Amino acid sequence: MAETQREIERKYDVEADAALPDLTGVAGVADVVDKGVVELDAVYHDTTDQLLLSDSITLRRRTGGADEGWHLKLPVSLAQGVRDEIRAPLSDTVPPELSGLVRSRVRDAGLVPVMRLLTARDLRHLLDGKGALLAELSIDRVRAERLTEGGGTAEWAEIEVELADGADPALLDRIEKKLKKLGVQRSSSASKLARAQADTALSETRERLAEGTLKPAKAKKGKADEQYIVIQPKDSAVRPDPVTAADHVLAYVRTQRDALVALDPDVRRDVPDSVHQMRVATRRMRSAFRSYRKLLDRAVTDPIGDELKWLAGELGVDRDQEVLAERLTHRVDAVPGTLLLGPVRARLQIWGVARAGDARSRTVAALEGKRYVQLLNSVDALLADPPLRKAATASPDKALPKAVRKDYARLEARIEHALALEPGEERDVAMHNARKAAKRARYAGEAAKPALGKPAKRFAKRMKAVQKVLGDHQDSVVAREALRNLAIQAHAAGETAFTWGLLYGREEAAAADRERELPEVWAKASKAKLRSALGS
Repeated sequence: MAETQREIERKYDVEADAALPDLTGVAGVADVVDKGVVELDAVYHDTTDQLLLSDSITLRRRTGGADEGWHLKLPVSLAQGVRDEIRAPLSDTVPPELSGLVRSRVRDAGLVPVMRLLTARDLRHLLDGKGALLAELSIDRVRAERLTEGGGTAEWAEIEVELADGADPALLDRIEKKLKKLGVQRSSSASKLARAQADTALSETRERLAEGTLKPAKAKKGKADEQYIVIQPKDSAVRPDPVTAADHVLAYVRTQRDALVALDPDVRRDVPDSVHQMRVATRRMRSAFRSYRKLLDRAVTDPIGDELKWLAGELGVDRDQEVLAERLTHRVDAVPGTLLLGPVRARLQIWGVARAGDARSRTVAALEGKRYVQLLNSVDALLADPPLRKAATASPDKALPKAVRKDYARLEARIEHALALEPGEERDVAMHNARKAAKRARYAGEAAKPALGKPAKRFAKRMKAVQKVLGDHQDSVVAREALRNLAIQAHAAGETAFTWGLLYGREEAAAADRERELPEVWAKASKAKLRSALGS
């Protein structure tokens, strides 16, 4: 069974014969306890083209020390040295619970041993005045052995400071200040594996590997010098600035693709809000394909859009249940005790747990399937070779506003239709359709923001306000259906359905409030100057 631990650490380069500095003078550190030398043997696994390392992810099988086993480290904040470490018991092969967490990165590629690190760790515990552990301080003497063809060896020493659970992160700053006074500088490598890859590379390739312009590739027999291939940086910040309208749209799509890949392990681990964020990324990408279909060939984007709709639907089961359960729980909590008749909380809890379990299983099953991997591969292929149409080379300040205004026109028609209807089921459906149009118009504005600036930002903000009102209304519609079913179940079990009926009435009132609110919100969002400011 895998367990997760938040790891906050910093590494510092030192000479091979360096000794651990005395940190008893650091504020908060009352005692330093010598824990002796620990011998660690870690074998790192990755794909042959280093897909994990390129995303600053490490997967290792380590023996020795108190935490021997499999360790997967996912970056949270590289600048602050924060990573999530997921651990699994020692086994001969990569545990499925860990290989699943990197599937969005490696897809169908195999994980193989790529590097072995033998470390002699001279360990100290930094304690506070009450004897509680603040941090672990060690000097690691490392020998790296590249396990792929054409590999070499390297040796170095480094100081590592790892914060204890619950300790104040400011301690790391105080320790670093002391180390700097002693001439010790922060390591330029993000991890031991990253340094090992650079230091064991052939001398003529080391510099380019460290710069990130090369990455290891499967070597051809007898041609070790060709075991590296040129790579393009993943970070959009170092890509060439967008020039054409299509450049901006593709940059937006790329951002959503990166979000899907990064959020995948969070969804599998059930990290709060991760399902929602992943679902939003799928919808934003699909919306971009639909809004800017004049720029990208629909023969390519439509099939991908259909698959994105499928994925959003699979994720939606989990997310919709989460939102609904939170809403109903909040409603029950607001009912005075004198009106809370029958086992309302118990019934709601049983209903929520049963539905949540089914939704969760469906989400994880979708991420494990071949269809999901094929979707990610299709998006990668589109970004690598964009299916550009003739209009793709148009200036962003001409092509993008036109697409945004077209989405607005669709929303305007749906809003007017919904407002013209009497309250009831037909209006509920019309408002739900308007909500989807508002979301699409909002995303179109967001995609255009880097090119059009503040006018697109203001437009998107107004569309978001409309979407929120319509979304709250739709949540009430869904909640009423759930409350009706709960009332039926309660009645069939011989319980009073009074409280469920009371909650149903409150949801009806909430929906009516949103319907009265919509005209005012729409009046602000539909001002002509919002659209004229976007440009020609």
